[in-house]
Amino acid sequence: MTTSPAGRGGTAAPARRETFSSRRLFILSAIGSAVGLGNIWRFPYVAYENGGGAFLIPYLVALLCAGIPLLFLDYSVGHRFRGSAPLSYRRLHRAAEPIGWWQVLICFIIAVYYAAIIAWAAMYAWFSITKAWGDDANAFFNSYLQTADTAGVSFDFVSGVFFPMLAVWIVTIVIMVAGVNKGISRANAVILPLLVVMFVILVVQSLFLEGAMEGLNAFFTPNWASLQDASVWAAAFGHVFFSLSVAFGIMVTYSSYLKRKTDLTGSGMVVAFANSGFEILAGIGVFAALGFMAVASGSAVDEVASGGIGLAFVAFPTIVSEAPFGAVLGVLFFGSLVFAGLTSLISILEVIVAAFQDKLGWSRKGATLVVTIPIALISLVLFPTTTGLYLLDTSDAFVNQFGILACALVTVIVVSAGLTSLPRLQRHLNKTSSLKLGSWWRILVGGIVPVALGYMLITEVQAKSAEQYSGYPAWFNGVFGWGMAAALIVGAVLLSLIPWSEKSRLKDPEYDEFDTAAKLEGDVDNNLKEVK
Repeated sequence: MTTSPAGRGGTAAPARRETFSSRRLFILSAIGSAVGLGNIWRFPYVAYENGGGAFLIPYLVALLCAGIPLLFLDYSVGHRFRGSAPLSYRRLHRAAEPIGWWQVLICFIIAVYYAAIIAWAAMYAWFSITKAWGDDANAFFNSYLQTADTAGVSFDFVSGVFFPMLAVWIVTIVIMVAGVNKGISRANAVILPLLVVMFVILVVQSLFLEGAMEGLNAFFTPNWASLQDASVWAAAFGHVFFSLSVAFGIMVTYSSYLKRKTDLTGSGMVVAFANSGFEILAGIGVFAALGFMAVASGSAVDEVASGGIGLAFVAFPTIVSEAPFGAVLGVLFFGSLVFAGLTSLISILEVIVAAFQDKLGWSRKGATLVVTIPIALISLVLFPTTTGLYLLDTSDAFVNQFGILACALVTVIVVSAGLTSLPRLQRHLNKTSSLKLGSWWRILVGGIVPVALGYMLITEVQAKSAEQYSGYPAWFNGVFGWGMAAALIVGAVLLSLIPWSEKSRLKDPEYDEFDTAAKLEGDVDNNLKEVK
Protein backbone atom coordinates (compact mmCIF):
# COMPACT_ATOMS: atom_id res chain seq x y z
CA MET A 1 0.00 0.00 0.00
CA THR A 2 1.49 3.30 -1.04
CA THR A 3 1.71 6.15 1.43
CA SER A 4 3.20 8.77 -0.88
CA PRO A 5 1.25 12.08 -0.77
CA ALA A 6 1.36 12.27 -4.53
CA GLY A 7 0.59 8.67 -5.28
CA ARG A 8 2.63 6.22 -7.32
CA GLY A 9 4.62 7.77 -10.11
CA GLY A 10 3.81 11.26 -8.81
CA THR A 11 6.02 14.01 -7.43
CA ALA A 12 6.05 14.85 -3.75
CA ALA A 13 3.87 17.74 -2.76
CA PRO A 14 5.73 20.90 -1.71
CA ALA A 15 6.15 21.57 1.99
CA ARG A 16 3.29 23.39 3.61
CA ARG A 17 3.81 27.13 3.88
CA GLU A 18 4.57 28.25 7.42
CA THR A 19 1.74 30.23 9.01
CA PHE A 20 1.23 32.43 12.04
CA SER A 21 -0.20 30.19 14.76
CA SER A 22 -2.84 32.79 15.61
CA ARG A 23 -4.36 36.01 14.31
CA ARG A 24 -3.13 37.76 17.46
CA LEU A 25 0.50 36.99 16.63
CA PHE A 26 0.02 38.27 13.09
CA ILE A 27 -1.47 41.51 14.41
CA LEU A 28 1.42 41.93 16.87
CA SER A 29 3.93 41.32 14.08
CA ALA A 30 2.17 43.70 11.69
CA ILE A 31 1.97 46.42 14.35
CA GLY A 32 5.64 45.78 15.17
CA SER A 33 6.52 46.39 11.54
CA ALA A 34 4.39 49.54 11.28
CA VAL A 35 5.57 51.03 14.58
CA GLY A 36 9.11 52.03 13.75
CA LEU A 37 11.54 54.89 14.19
CA GLY A 38 9.34 57.24 12.13
CA ASN A 39 6.48 57.00 14.63
CA ILE A 40 8.70 58.34 17.37
CA TRP A 41 10.95 60.85 15.69
CA ARG A 42 9.07 61.82 12.51
CA PHE A 43 5.34 62.09 13.19
CA PRO A 44 5.51 64.65 16.05
CA TYR A 45 7.57 67.10 14.01
CA VAL A 46 5.59 66.55 10.77
CA ALA A 47 2.35 67.27 12.67
CA TYR A 48 3.81 70.33 14.37
CA GLU A 49 5.19 71.77 11.12
CA ASN A 50 1.94 71.21 9.22
CA GLY A 51 -0.72 72.86 11.32
CA GLY A 52 -0.41 71.30 14.77
CA GLY A 53 -3.80 70.09 15.93
CA ALA A 54 -5.31 70.96 12.55
CA PHE A 55 -2.98 68.40 10.95
CA LEU A 56 -5.01 65.61 12.51
CA ILE A 57 -7.79 66.32 9.98
CA PRO A 58 -5.74 65.64 6.80
CA TYR A 59 -3.96 62.86 8.71
CA LEU A 60 -7.28 61.10 9.42
CA VAL A 61 -8.48 61.67 5.83
CA ALA A 62 -5.22 60.22 4.50
CA LEU A 63 -5.46 57.24 6.84
CA LEU A 64 -9.02 56.39 5.76
CA CYS A 65 -8.72 57.25 2.06
CA ALA A 66 -5.22 55.97 1.28
CA GLY A 67 -3.44 54.21 4.14
CA ILE A 68 -6.04 51.63 5.10
CA PRO A 69 -7.21 50.93 1.50
CA LEU A 70 -3.57 50.30 0.47
CA LEU A 71 -3.08 48.10 3.52
CA PHE A 72 -6.09 46.04 2.42
CA LEU A 73 -4.58 45.81 -1.08
CA ASP A 74 -1.34 44.37 0.31
CA TYR A 75 -3.28 41.93 2.49
CA SER A 76 -5.41 40.77 -0.43
CA VAL A 77 -2.43 40.11 -2.72
CA GLY A 78 -0.39 38.25 -0.10
CA HIS A 79 -3.24 36.22 1.39
CA ARG A 80 -4.91 35.40 -1.95
CA PHE A 81 -1.73 34.26 -3.72
CA ARG A 82 0.07 32.76 -0.69
CA GLY A 83 3.61 33.84 -1.40
CA SER A 84 6.40 36.34 -0.96
CA ALA A 85 6.04 39.63 -2.82
CA PRO A 86 7.60 38.35 -6.10
CA LEU A 87 5.70 35.05 -6.02
CA SER A 88 2.38 36.69 -5.13
CA TYR A 89 2.66 39.22 -7.96
CA ARG A 90 3.88 36.47 -10.31
CA ARG A 91 0.77 34.45 -9.50
CA LEU A 92 -1.36 37.55 -10.02
CA HIS A 93 0.17 37.92 -13.50
CA ARG A 94 3.47 36.93 -15.05
CA ALA A 95 4.25 40.53 -16.03
CA ALA A 96 3.75 41.78 -12.47
CA GLU A 97 6.65 39.81 -10.95
CA PRO A 98 9.19 42.71 -11.24
CA ILE A 99 6.98 44.75 -8.88
CA GLY A 100 7.63 42.21 -6.15
CA TRP A 101 11.38 42.25 -6.77
CA TRP A 102 11.40 46.06 -6.77
CA GLN A 103 9.91 45.94 -3.28
CA VAL A 104 12.46 43.31 -2.22
CA LEU A 105 15.39 45.46 -3.37
CA ILE A 106 13.99 48.53 -1.61
CA CYS A 107 13.88 46.47 1.58
CA PHE A 108 17.46 45.36 0.93
CA ILE A 109 18.73 48.96 0.87
CA ILE A 110 16.72 49.93 3.96
CA ALA A 111 17.93 46.88 5.90
CA VAL A 112 21.57 47.71 5.14
CA TYR A 113 21.41 51.10 6.87
CA TYR A 114 18.58 50.55 9.38
CA ALA A 115 20.81 48.49 11.67
CA ALA A 116 23.13 51.49 12.07
CA ILE A 117 20.38 53.65 13.59
CA ILE A 118 19.40 50.86 15.98
CA ALA A 119 23.04 50.57 17.06
CA TRP A 120 23.27 54.34 17.67
CA ALA A 121 20.12 54.19 19.80
CA ALA A 122 21.48 51.25 21.81
CA MET A 123 24.68 53.15 22.57
CA TYR A 124 22.76 56.30 23.49
CA ALA A 125 20.68 54.31 25.97
CA TRP A 126 24.00 53.47 27.65
CA PHE A 127 25.30 57.04 27.29
CA SER A 128 22.14 58.28 29.04
CA ILE A 129 23.20 56.70 32.30
CA THR A 130 26.33 58.89 32.58
CA LYS A 131 25.10 61.68 30.26
CA ALA A 132 28.27 61.15 28.28
CA TRP A 133 27.51 63.91 25.76
CA GLY A 134 28.23 66.66 28.29
CA ASP A 135 27.10 70.19 27.47
CA ASP A 136 27.09 69.92 23.66
CA ALA A 137 25.00 67.00 22.36
CA ASN A 138 25.50 68.04 18.72
CA ALA A 139 29.29 68.03 18.97
CA PHE A 140 29.19 64.72 20.84
CA PHE A 141 27.08 63.09 18.14
CA ASN A 142 29.54 64.07 15.41
CA SER A 143 32.43 63.03 17.64
CA TYR A 144 30.81 59.66 18.39
CA LEU A 145 30.28 58.98 14.67
CA GLN A 146 33.66 60.59 13.79
CA THR A 147 31.85 62.12 10.82
CA ALA A 148 34.08 63.12 7.90
CA ASP A 149 34.04 66.74 6.75
CA THR A 150 32.70 65.92 3.28
CA ALA A 151 30.40 63.27 1.82
CA GLY A 152 32.13 60.35 0.20
CA VAL A 153 33.00 56.71 0.75
CA SER A 154 35.52 55.90 3.45
CA PHE A 155 36.55 52.68 5.15
CA ASP A 156 37.82 54.36 8.28
CA PHE A 157 35.95 52.27 10.83
CA VAL A 158 34.42 53.61 14.01
CA SER A 159 34.62 50.87 16.63
CA GLY A 160 31.97 52.52 18.82
CA VAL A 161 29.47 51.98 16.00
CA PHE A 162 30.81 48.72 14.55
CA PHE A 163 30.45 46.51 17.62
CA PRO A 164 26.89 47.61 18.52
CA MET A 165 25.91 47.05 14.87
CA LEU A 166 27.46 43.58 15.01
CA ALA A 167 25.39 42.80 18.10
CA VAL A 168 22.22 44.06 16.38
CA TRP A 169 22.86 41.80 13.40
CA ILE A 170 23.57 38.74 15.54
CA VAL A 171 20.32 39.15 17.50
CA THR A 172 18.32 39.80 14.33
CA ILE A 173 19.75 36.83 12.42
CA VAL A 174 19.06 34.46 15.34
CA ILE A 175 15.42 35.60 15.37
CA MET A 176 15.13 35.24 11.59
CA VAL A 177 16.65 31.74 11.48
CA ALA A 178 14.08 30.52 14.04
CA GLY A 179 11.30 31.13 11.50
CA VAL A 180 7.89 32.77 11.45
CA ASN A 181 6.40 31.20 14.59
CA LYS A 182 9.41 30.42 16.76
CA GLY A 183 11.31 33.55 15.76
CA ILE A 184 9.33 36.48 14.37
CA SER A 185 6.09 35.82 16.28
CA ARG A 186 7.79 35.22 19.62
CA ALA A 187 10.10 38.21 19.23
CA ASN A 188 7.19 40.55 18.49
CA ALA A 189 5.10 39.04 21.29
CA VAL A 190 7.85 40.04 23.73
CA ILE A 191 9.34 43.20 22.21
CA LEU A 192 6.12 45.03 21.26
CA PRO A 193 4.50 44.92 24.74
CA LEU A 194 7.84 46.01 26.23
CA LEU A 195 7.98 48.90 23.77
CA VAL A 196 4.47 50.05 24.68
CA VAL A 197 5.10 49.80 28.44
CA MET A 198 8.40 51.67 28.18
CA PHE A 199 6.91 54.40 26.03
CA VAL A 200 3.88 54.88 28.27
CA ILE A 201 6.22 55.33 31.24
CA LEU A 202 8.27 57.79 29.17
CA VAL A 203 5.15 59.81 28.29
CA VAL A 204 3.95 59.91 31.90
CA GLN A 205 7.38 61.06 33.08
CA SER A 206 7.48 63.73 30.35
CA LEU A 207 4.06 65.08 31.32
CA PHE A 208 5.32 65.88 34.83
CA LEU A 209 8.25 67.96 33.58
CA GLU A 210 8.11 71.72 34.05
CA GLY A 211 6.98 73.30 30.78
CA ALA A 212 5.28 70.15 29.49
CA MET A 213 2.04 72.05 28.87
CA GLU A 214 3.92 74.60 26.76
CA GLY A 215 5.04 71.81 24.49
CA LEU A 216 1.59 70.22 24.29
CA ASN A 217 0.00 73.57 23.47
CA ALA A 218 2.47 74.00 20.62
CA PHE A 219 1.77 70.47 19.38
CA PHE A 220 -2.03 70.53 19.55
CA THR A 221 -2.91 74.19 18.92
CA PRO A 222 -4.52 74.14 15.46
CA ASN A 223 -3.48 76.38 12.61
CA TRP A 224 -6.65 76.18 10.54
CA ALA A 225 -5.17 78.22 7.70
CA SER A 226 -2.76 75.38 7.01
CA LEU A 227 -5.64 73.25 5.71
CA GLN A 228 -5.70 75.45 2.60
CA ASP A 229 -2.10 74.46 1.78
CA ALA A 230 -1.79 71.50 -0.60
CA SER A 231 1.64 70.64 0.80
CA VAL A 232 0.09 69.98 4.23
CA TRP A 233 -2.28 67.41 2.74
CA ALA A 234 0.61 65.89 0.78
CA ALA A 235 2.59 65.66 4.03
CA ALA A 236 -0.32 63.83 5.69
CA PHE A 237 -0.70 61.34 2.85
CA GLY A 238 3.07 60.86 2.68
CA HIS A 239 3.43 60.19 6.38
CA VAL A 240 0.50 57.75 6.57
CA PHE A 241 1.81 55.95 3.52
CA PHE A 242 5.29 55.39 4.99
CA SER A 243 4.06 54.79 8.53
CA LEU A 244 1.85 51.79 7.71
CA SER A 245 4.60 49.94 5.81
CA VAL A 246 2.46 49.63 2.67
CA ALA A 247 4.03 48.92 -0.75
CA PHE A 248 7.23 47.63 0.89
CA GLY A 249 6.30 44.00 0.34
CA ILE A 250 6.12 43.60 4.13
CA MET A 251 2.37 43.28 4.49
CA VAL A 252 2.16 41.12 1.36
CA THR A 253 4.65 38.71 2.91
CA TYR A 254 3.17 38.72 6.41
CA SER A 255 -0.39 38.21 5.17
CA SER A 256 0.75 35.20 3.12
CA TYR A 257 1.46 33.46 6.46
CA LEU A 258 -2.13 33.89 7.63
CA LYS A 259 -4.52 30.97 7.77
CA ARG A 260 -7.13 30.78 5.04
CA LYS A 261 -10.10 31.81 7.17
CA THR A 262 -8.79 35.04 8.68
CA ASP A 263 -10.57 38.35 9.15
CA LEU A 264 -8.33 40.45 6.89
CA THR A 265 -10.09 43.83 7.03
CA GLY A 266 -10.73 43.57 10.76
CA SER A 267 -7.05 42.81 11.34
CA GLY A 268 -6.07 45.71 9.09
CA MET A 269 -8.20 48.16 11.05
CA VAL A 270 -6.61 47.03 14.33
CA VAL A 271 -3.10 47.44 12.89
CA ALA A 272 -3.83 50.84 11.35
CA PHE A 273 -5.42 52.42 14.40
CA ALA A 274 -2.90 50.88 16.81
CA ASN A 275 -0.15 52.44 14.72
CA SER A 276 -1.89 55.82 14.69
CA GLY A 277 -2.55 55.63 18.43
CA PHE A 278 1.14 55.06 19.07
CA GLU A 279 1.99 58.07 16.89
CA ILE A 280 -0.31 60.34 18.89
CA LEU A 281 1.24 58.98 22.09
CA ALA A 282 4.70 59.70 20.68
CA GLY A 283 3.66 63.26 19.83
CA ILE A 284 2.48 63.85 23.40
CA GLY A 285 5.65 62.44 24.95
CA VAL A 286 8.09 64.16 22.61
CA PHE A 287 6.49 67.61 22.76
CA ALA A 288 6.03 67.47 26.51
CA ALA A 289 9.78 66.93 26.72
CA LEU A 290 10.49 69.65 24.16
CA GLY A 291 8.31 72.02 26.19
CA PHE A 292 10.54 71.35 29.19
CA MET A 293 13.63 71.98 27.06
CA ALA A 294 12.21 75.29 25.79
CA VAL A 295 11.37 76.56 29.29
CA ALA A 296 14.73 75.42 30.68
CA SER A 297 16.65 77.24 27.94
CA GLY A 298 14.38 80.30 27.90
CA SER A 299 13.44 79.66 24.27
CA ALA A 300 10.22 79.21 22.34
CA VAL A 301 9.15 75.66 21.48
CA ASP A 302 9.60 76.30 17.76
CA GLU A 303 13.28 77.08 18.42
CA VAL A 304 13.98 73.69 19.96
CA ALA A 305 11.56 71.52 17.96
CA SER A 306 13.15 69.22 15.41
CA GLY A 307 12.56 65.85 13.82
CA GLY A 308 14.48 62.79 12.70
CA ILE A 309 18.09 62.30 13.72
CA GLY A 310 18.29 65.83 15.13
CA LEU A 311 15.46 65.13 17.57
CA ALA A 312 16.74 61.73 18.64
CA PHE A 313 20.46 62.32 19.00
CA VAL A 314 20.74 66.06 19.66
CA ALA A 315 17.54 67.47 21.18
CA PHE A 316 16.65 64.52 23.40
CA PRO A 317 20.12 64.14 24.95
CA THR A 318 19.91 67.83 25.85
CA ILE A 319 16.59 67.17 27.56
CA VAL A 320 18.06 64.15 29.39
CA SER A 321 20.89 66.31 30.73
CA GLU A 322 18.52 68.87 32.23
CA ALA A 323 15.45 66.84 33.27
CA PRO A 324 14.85 65.32 36.72
CA PHE A 325 15.60 61.59 36.54
CA GLY A 326 17.04 62.30 33.09
CA ALA A 327 18.95 59.02 32.95
CA VAL A 328 15.67 57.08 33.25
CA LEU A 329 14.09 59.27 30.57
CA GLY A 330 17.03 58.63 28.25
CA VAL A 331 17.07 54.88 28.75
CA LEU A 332 13.32 54.70 28.10
CA PHE A 333 13.49 56.87 24.99
CA PHE A 334 16.48 55.22 23.34
CA GLY A 335 15.37 51.78 24.48
CA SER A 336 12.07 52.44 22.71
CA LEU A 337 13.97 53.35 19.55
CA VAL A 338 15.91 50.09 19.76
CA PHE A 339 12.79 47.95 20.17
CA ALA A 340 10.82 49.82 17.49
CA GLY A 341 13.76 49.51 15.12
CA LEU A 342 14.26 45.80 15.75
CA THR A 343 10.64 44.84 15.01
CA SER A 344 10.76 46.85 11.79
CA LEU A 345 14.14 45.43 10.71
CA ILE A 346 12.84 41.89 11.22
CA SER A 347 9.86 42.56 8.95
CA ILE A 348 12.07 44.20 6.30
CA LEU A 349 14.43 41.22 6.21
CA GLU A 350 11.53 38.76 6.05
CA VAL A 351 10.51 40.26 2.69
CA ILE A 352 13.93 39.40 1.27
CA VAL A 353 14.28 35.98 2.88
CA ALA A 354 10.81 34.84 1.78
CA ALA A 355 11.44 36.01 -1.79
CA PHE A 356 14.60 33.95 -2.27
CA GLN A 357 13.15 31.01 -0.38
CA ASP A 358 10.25 30.92 -2.85
CA LYS A 359 12.28 31.68 -5.97
CA LEU A 360 15.10 29.20 -5.44
CA GLY A 361 13.36 26.57 -3.32
CA TRP A 362 15.72 26.93 -0.37
CA SER A 363 14.96 25.82 3.16
CA ARG A 364 14.03 28.43 5.75
CA LYS A 365 17.36 28.31 7.57
CA GLY A 366 19.36 28.14 4.35
CA ALA A 367 17.56 31.10 2.80
CA THR A 368 17.89 33.14 6.00
CA LEU A 369 21.63 32.58 6.33
CA VAL A 370 22.40 33.09 2.64
CA VAL A 371 20.41 36.33 2.59
CA THR A 372 21.03 37.93 5.98
CA ILE A 373 24.77 37.29 6.39
CA PRO A 374 25.76 39.11 3.15
CA ILE A 375 23.40 41.98 4.02
CA ALA A 376 24.97 42.18 7.47
CA LEU A 377 28.48 42.18 5.98
CA ILE A 378 27.63 44.99 3.54
CA SER A 379 26.03 46.92 6.38
CA LEU A 380 29.11 46.43 8.60
CA VAL A 381 31.46 47.53 5.82
CA LEU A 382 29.66 50.73 4.78
CA PHE A 383 27.95 52.25 7.81
CA PRO A 384 30.20 52.06 10.89
CA THR A 385 32.58 54.40 9.06
CA THR A 386 33.32 58.11 9.07
CA THR A 387 31.09 58.56 5.99
CA GLY A 388 28.31 56.26 7.16
CA LEU A 389 25.99 59.15 8.09
CA TYR A 390 26.17 60.61 4.56
CA LEU A 391 25.43 57.24 2.95
CA LEU A 392 22.53 56.67 5.31
CA ASP A 393 21.02 60.09 4.69
CA THR A 394 21.20 59.81 0.90
CA SER A 395 19.96 56.21 0.74
CA ASP A 396 17.02 57.06 2.98
CA ALA A 397 16.04 60.12 0.94
CA PHE A 398 16.20 58.49 -2.50
CA VAL A 399 15.23 54.87 -1.81
CA ASN A 400 13.07 54.93 1.31
CA GLN A 401 11.14 58.02 0.18
CA PHE A 402 11.51 58.68 -3.54
CA GLY A 403 11.90 55.02 -4.56
CA ILE A 404 8.96 53.71 -2.57
CA LEU A 405 6.64 56.41 -3.93
CA ALA A 406 7.53 55.40 -7.49
CA CYS A 407 7.11 51.69 -6.74
CA ALA A 408 3.76 52.24 -5.03
CA LEU A 409 2.44 54.35 -7.89
CA VAL A 410 3.41 51.72 -10.46
CA THR A 411 1.88 48.99 -8.30
CA VAL A 412 -1.57 50.57 -7.93
CA ILE A 413 -1.69 51.54 -11.63
CA VAL A 414 -0.71 48.03 -12.78
CA VAL A 415 -3.06 46.22 -10.38
CA SER A 416 -6.05 48.53 -10.84
CA ALA A 417 -5.86 49.69 -14.46
CA GLY A 418 -3.36 47.38 -16.16
CA LEU A 419 -4.60 44.04 -14.84
CA THR A 420 -8.04 45.18 -13.61
CA SER A 421 -7.56 42.88 -10.60
CA LEU A 422 -9.32 44.96 -7.96
CA PRO A 423 -12.74 43.23 -8.29
CA ARG A 424 -11.12 39.80 -7.80
CA LEU A 425 -9.09 41.02 -4.82
CA GLN A 426 -12.18 42.68 -3.34
CA ARG A 427 -14.10 39.41 -3.52
CA HIS A 428 -11.26 37.65 -1.74
CA LEU A 429 -11.18 40.24 1.05
CA ASN A 430 -14.93 39.95 1.52
CA LYS A 431 -14.88 36.13 1.83
CA THR A 432 -13.86 36.01 5.47
CA SER A 433 -13.63 39.65 6.57
CA SER A 434 -15.89 41.34 9.09
CA LEU A 435 -15.80 44.69 7.25
CA LYS A 436 -17.16 44.11 3.75
CA LEU A 437 -15.67 46.30 1.03
CA GLY A 438 -17.77 47.89 -1.67
CA SER A 439 -17.01 49.79 -4.85
CA TRP A 440 -15.72 52.66 -2.68
CA TRP A 441 -12.56 50.61 -2.00
CA ARG A 442 -11.87 50.19 -5.72
CA ILE A 443 -12.45 53.90 -6.30
CA LEU A 444 -10.02 54.84 -3.53
CA VAL A 445 -7.27 52.43 -4.60
CA GLY A 446 -7.70 52.96 -8.33
CA GLY A 447 -8.49 56.69 -8.24
CA ILE A 448 -7.64 58.67 -5.10
CA VAL A 449 -4.44 56.82 -4.21
CA PRO A 450 -2.74 57.15 -7.65
CA VAL A 451 -3.51 60.88 -7.71
CA ALA A 452 -2.05 61.39 -4.23
CA LEU A 453 1.01 59.25 -4.99
CA GLY A 454 1.52 60.98 -8.35
CA TYR A 455 1.43 64.43 -6.76
CA MET A 456 3.91 63.41 -4.06
CA LEU A 457 6.23 61.76 -6.57
CA ILE A 458 6.29 64.82 -8.84
CA THR A 459 6.95 67.05 -5.83
CA GLU A 460 9.82 64.79 -4.70
CA VAL A 461 11.40 64.75 -8.17
CA GLN A 462 11.16 68.53 -8.48
CA ALA A 463 12.64 69.08 -5.01
CA LYS A 464 15.56 66.72 -5.56
CA SER A 465 16.22 68.03 -9.08
CA ALA A 466 16.20 71.72 -8.12
CA GLU A 467 19.45 71.50 -6.16
CA GLN A 468 21.97 68.95 -4.93
CA TYR A 469 20.46 67.04 -2.02
CA SER A 470 21.85 68.32 1.32
CA GLY A 471 24.65 70.09 -0.56
CA TYR A 472 26.44 66.79 -1.18
CA PRO A 473 28.70 66.46 -4.26
CA ALA A 474 26.90 65.80 -7.54
CA TRP A 475 28.72 62.48 -8.06
CA PHE A 476 27.72 61.29 -4.60
CA ASN A 477 24.02 62.02 -5.12
CA GLY A 478 24.26 60.63 -8.64
CA VAL A 479 25.66 57.28 -7.50
CA PHE A 480 24.00 56.71 -4.14
CA GLY A 481 20.83 58.70 -4.85
CA TRP A 482 19.53 58.75 -8.42
CA GLY A 483 21.77 55.89 -9.52
CA MET A 484 20.68 53.65 -6.66
CA ALA A 485 16.98 54.35 -7.24
CA ALA A 486 17.33 53.51 -10.95
CA ALA A 487 19.49 50.43 -10.30
CA LEU A 488 16.73 48.88 -8.20
CA ILE A 489 14.36 48.94 -11.18
CA VAL A 490 16.93 47.27 -13.45
CA GLY A 491 17.74 44.75 -10.73
CA ALA A 492 14.05 43.92 -10.29
CA VAL A 493 13.69 43.09 -13.98
CA LEU A 494 16.84 40.96 -13.98
CA LEU A 495 15.77 39.00 -10.89
CA SER A 496 12.40 38.29 -12.46
CA LEU A 497 14.21 36.60 -15.38
CA ILE A 498 15.82 33.98 -13.13
CA PRO A 499 13.95 30.67 -13.53
CA TRP A 500 11.79 29.59 -10.62
CA SER A 501 12.68 26.46 -8.68
CA GLU A 502 10.77 23.30 -9.54
CA LYS A 503 9.56 23.34 -5.94
CA SER A 504 7.75 26.63 -6.57
CA ARG A 505 4.15 26.35 -7.64
CA LEU A 506 3.38 29.23 -9.99
CA LYS A 507 -0.26 28.27 -10.48
CA ASP A 508 -3.03 30.17 -8.74
CA PRO A 509 -2.96 28.61 -5.24
CA GLU A 510 -6.74 28.22 -5.10
CA TYR A 511 -6.69 25.99 -8.17
CA ASP A 512 -3.46 24.39 -7.00
CA GLU A 513 -5.08 23.43 -3.68
CA PHE A 514 -8.08 22.04 -5.57
CA ASP A 515 -5.78 19.89 -7.74
CA THR A 516 -3.84 18.67 -4.70
CA ALA A 517 -7.06 17.76 -2.90
CA ALA A 518 -8.26 15.85 -5.96
CA LYS A 519 -4.99 13.91 -6.13
CA LEU A 520 -5.19 13.08 -2.44
CA GLU A 521 -8.74 11.81 -2.88
CA GLY A 522 -7.54 9.67 -5.79
CA ASP A 523 -4.71 8.25 -3.69
CA VAL A 524 -7.13 7.35 -0.91
CA ASP A 525 -9.37 5.52 -3.38
CA ASN A 526 -6.39 3.64 -4.84
CA ASN A 527 -5.12 2.72 -1.37
CA LEU A 528 -8.53 1.37 -0.37
CA LYS A 529 -8.64 -0.74 -3.51
CA GLU A 530 -5.16 -2.15 -2.76
CA VAL A 531 -6.21 -3.01 0.80
CA LYS A 532 -9.26 -4.86 -0.51
